[in-house]
Amino acid sequence: MILLVIAAALAATPPVLEPAVVPKIPPAVIDDSLEVAGAPLAADQVKSRMFIAVDVDGHGPFRFLVDSGADRSVVGSGLAESLALPPGRVVRLQGMAGASRVATVKVGSLKLGGSTIPDIAAPALPERYLGAQGIVGIDALVDQRLMLDFDKKTITVQDARRPEPVVGGDEVVVVARRRNGQLILTAASVGGVPIYAVIDTGSEITMGNLALEARVVAARRAVPHPVVLTSVTGQTLTANLAMLPNIKIGGLDLSGVNVAFADAPPFRLFGLEKSPALLIGTDVLEAFRRVALDFRGRRVRFTLRR
Repeated sequence: MILLVIAAALAATPPVLEPAVVPKIPPAVIDDSLEVAGAPLAADQVKSRMFIAVDVDGHGPFRFLVDSGADRSVVGSGLAESLALPPGRVVRLQGMAGASRVATVKVGSLKLGGSTIPDIAAPALPERYLGAQGIVGIDALVDQRLMLDFDKKTITVQDARRPEPVVGGDEVVVVARRRNGQLILTAASVGGVPIYAVIDTGSEITMGNLALEARVVAARRAVPHPVVLTSVTGQTLTANLAMLPNIKIGGLDLSGVNVAFADAPPFRLFGLEKSPALLIGTDVLEAFRRVALDFRGRRVRFTLRR
């Protein structure tokens, strides 16, 4: 049963297009000044992932997965055909289980609530692997603030160039590095071992790289359980499932987190294959009342449950 649950959970694991240039990134610090204000969008929650209504070129609404781990938005191939979206160039798409060449389509605009993102070249992938009609990736979120409210099952999207409101007192904000658009947290550790952590709202399970497995799991002589994961491209990847006793993010402390360990390509693309690292999925994020991400300001806020 656990194999079926995890395979389905990662059916919408984020695709990542390989970048040409890796920008320099500044050191990370702890901050406490992020808030997201705007009109909350009603969000469907399947297990722990969040889906919202999106308009594509003035048509919709359509059901899209919000994925902070994907550097490009994706449109379902069936939806692209029904909307007669113009074809784009063929690109090399790097998914969780490997690379493949896929066709793209040209999207004039994506509309999320009050935010409209123009001119997107989106890979077109079968809906049966996406688990949705499309994915909202970082290309659509780079100038936005995004708040996932797991209690109210809403998502708030706000233009990050607008002023930030005053914050409350039950929140911890971690300032992240940015690489290829993803937010990489450095104020994190597992069992006392410093790690890098990437917030991944598109995956229901947290994943670790082999460097972290060697440092933490092997040292504890834990017996991992093999699981099979399926990427958005339909490719599969075998991972080892094990429980981590403790994860710290900033001043937050989480216990008993199940993590799937694998030599997943995104770790290499983020430059994290040799350092202990995690892709933090919504199985961990839903432990908080709200999680807010400011891609422009490189900050992630965790709102504690009262």
